[in-house]
Amino acid sequence: MKRQQAIGIIDSGVGGLTVAREILRQLPHEQIIYVGDNARCPYGSRPTHEIRAFSFQLIQFLQNLDVKALVIACNTAGAVIMDELYASTNLPAIGVIEPGARAAIAATRSGRIGVIGTETTIRTAAYERALKRMNPELTITSLACPAFVPLVEQQLLETVNAHDVIESTLSPLKREQLDTLILGCTHYPLLAPLIQDVLGASVTLINSAEETARELTDLFTARALHTDNASAEPVHQFFTSGDTHIFQEIGEQWLGREIRVQSLPTAVSQMD
Repeated sequence: MKRQQAIGIIDSGVGGLTVAREILRQLPHEQIIYVGDNARCPYGSRPTHEIRAFSFQLIQFLQNLDVKALVIACNTAGAVIMDELYASTNLPAIGVIEPGARAAIAATRSGRIGVIGTETTIRTAAYERALKRMNPELTITSLACPAFVPLVEQQLLETVNAHDVIESTLSPLKREQLDTLILGCTHYPLLAPLIQDVLGASVTLINSAEETARELTDLFTARALHTDNASAEPVHQFFTSGDTHIFQEIGEQWLGREIRVQSLPTAVSQMD
């Protein structure tokens, strides 16, 4: 495996850019190839067999591009496929659930942690299992928020309706006396200011992107995978199954740099 190979990142849409941004910050010399399946987003309300099939289509596309590591930036996909992925590939692979759980445990003072995510992520109890493995004494409250991803993908963040949707959805959490909330979908950090406003400053929001990038950095150090071409400016690639112009607009705003977005080959996302 050549050190100069890229890091492959998959997500159901633009949400994984929160993870990509942190990887670019912590590993500035590494190239990334990002694949967002915007045309079939959101994954969270889809049946498990579709989530699995779509995720492995994106992974195979990245494997064909000869990446040196995989980051499953989609919480929903990670909740469904990580065990199978570990068993089916020799590539280093990292999800966002375990890093997010560790960050939440480090942050909580009371042991009362909330988790918000897609319907599938919450149904699989992936975060609850990870948290309880690390600390069985925690009190965990989980809530599915299926209306949140469309707010991001449809660029509705600045609308009055966005605040109303978030306030209405999160109202059950206000009585749980949480001091920490895991944003269990990579789209949700884009909604963080609104979520913080609804829940108040006493609740610490956990964005697993930073911890995921840190674990990737540690993995590269342990396996000697850091690029050996650190003097060159990496050329990043972004692919989407949806509208490239919308993806580019959101991506450039969130990453703070110009990006070039290509259409994902139809053969990769032909199942629907």
